[in-house]
Amino acid sequence: MKPAWLLALALAAPLSAQQAPAPAPAPAPAPAPLPRVAFETTTGRFVIEADTVHAPISAGNFLRYVDGKRLDGVTFYRAVKVADHFGFVQFGPNGDGKRILPPIKHEPTTLTGIKHTDFTVSTARLEPGSGRGEFTISIGDQPSFDADPAKPGDNLGYAAFGHVVEGQDTILKVFDAPVSPTATMRGSFKGEVPVDRVTILSARRIKAG
Repeated sequence: MKPAWLLALALAAPLSAQQAPAPAPAPAPAPAPLPRVAFETTTGRFVIEADTVHAPISAGNFLRYVDGKRLDGVTFYRAVKVADHFGFVQFGPNGDGKRILPPIKHEPTTLTGIKHTDFTVSTARLEPGSGRGEFTISIGDQPSFDADPAKPGDNLGYAAFGHVVEGQDTILKVFDAPVSPTATMRGSFKGEVPVDRVTILSARRIKAG
C-alpha cells in the first residue's frame, strides 16, 4: 500500500498541471513598411508612400514606372487650381511611347478604401482600365475623384494608391506656379498648363530601415 503522502502527491499532480498558466501566444510579426519613393525635382524634393496592401495593382504599376526609371525627366504638365488649396497637379510620360507601359485594371476607391484626401496620389485614366503612367496629386480633399455608384457615367472615379508623406511644400510650389491662360496640350487643358514646368530629375525607392 502506497504511503498517504505519496498518494496525495499523485492526486495533486493533475490538478497542478490544470492550473498552470498557458504559455503566452507569440506576438504577431510587425507588418512590413510600405514602399516609399523619393522624387528629386527642379523645385525641391517630395516622397510618395505607395499602398501596395490596399491597392496592389495601382501601387505596383506606379513602382514599375519608378523601378524602370520611366519617370526620370518627365514633368508636371497640368495644374488645376479651383481655390487656394483645392485642385490637383498631374505628372507622367504624357504620351511618350518609350516610357509608357500597358494599361492596368482599374481599382476603384470602393474596393481599396483609399479616399482622395489631401495629397493623395492616384492614377489618371479615361475609361476604366485605361490607366497607365499619368499620376495626379490631390490638393485638398477631392471626393469627386472617388468612386460613387450614385453618380452618372461609369462612376468609378480615379484609382487612389498612395500619399505624399514628405515634401508637401514642393507639391504646393507646383500647384501655385503660374499657368498659361491660353496654352493647351493637344487641344486640351486650356488654362491648366504651367508656364514653366517642373521637371522630375529622379524617382527612386527609399531603402527601408
